[in-house]
Amino acid sequence: MFLYKVLKLDMDFIPVDVEEHKDYIKTIEWHMMDKNKFFPLSMLSSFSVRCALYPLTLIKTRLQVQKHNDIYSGMFDAYGKIYKYEGISGLYKGFWISSVQIVSGVFYISTYEGVRHLLAQKNVDSRLRALVAGGCASLVGQTIIVPFDVLSQHLMMIGTMGKKNIAFNPLGINNSPDRSKLAMTVELTRKIIQMDGISGFYRGYWASLAAYVPNSALWWGFYHFYQDELLKIIPSSVSHLLIQTLAGTLGGFTTTVITNPLDIVRARLQVQRVESMGLVFRDLWREEGLRMFSKGLSARLVQSATFSFSIILGYETIKRVSVNEEYREYVRW
Repeated sequence: MFLYKVLKLDMDFIPVDVEEHKDYIKTIEWHMMDKNKFFPLSMLSSFSVRCALYPLTLIKTRLQVQKHNDIYSGMFDAYGKIYKYEGISGLYKGFWISSVQIVSGVFYISTYEGVRHLLAQKNVDSRLRALVAGGCASLVGQTIIVPFDVLSQHLMMIGTMGKKNIAFNPLGINNSPDRSKLAMTVELTRKIIQMDGISGFYRGYWASLAAYVPNSALWWGFYHFYQDELLKIIPSSVSHLLIQTLAGTLGGFTTTVITNPLDIVRARLQVQRVESMGLVFRDLWREEGLRMFSKGLSARLVQSATFSFSIILGYETIKRVSVNEEYREYVRW
């Protein structure tokens, strides 16, 4: 038998044996948390994860932008060459610009949780809520972060060495080793404005939406789907947080395989200055054929799996720490 304790709130429960006399909250909702705790802890967690995983983002971008395997033959080859020729700092090119994403992250998660809360009041299924809310959150987040993505991806690519020792540097930025990152960023900003005006910072915006909105929607949708399915087959004695991190990792894998070509198109539009998504798809097909679906996929899968695991671990832990006292006894670790 199962005991279903009814509270005057809209929330999902994990049913447990009647002898335990308690049903646990499956998903900690927006109204259950102390926002004064949640926001600063969330920003700290996001910054830590991005700092740890940034080299994978840089490697993924370089693999996606290169033609064929002219520079790197794969993820490990890219890591070895970058470390050898550019040092540890080479793996963090553009990091401080990219780290602005922690600010957009606040808007992202506020939108996600807010939309889920509104849809919950209309009794929408939890997985559909996650799908819709994830797409809306990405729309808001990308609108804020695309200009910083354009800058950070150019900085990621500067210094890439080809077979003839020619650096990838389409805007001709002075990238001498003794030059400060700030000076390079200022020069890059100035050149983008000179060539394209302010609109240059939104180059690839529609491709970003085409890549990240479905990516975000699918990721959250798959996360809740896998969580629901795992809860059906895994004993209740297993840590709920562990189940959630496993669900997040599986969701990341699934979403990455589905959306990989769109992410390549986004990266190339922003870095190679191609004029349209159609041209990028045409060039990719001509260069890679069917391999366009797996280009940079290994690095992206590793990045996605570790990122998904880390983000869910941090996100769900922070939600538990931030939960209001009245719900604390219904939260299972």
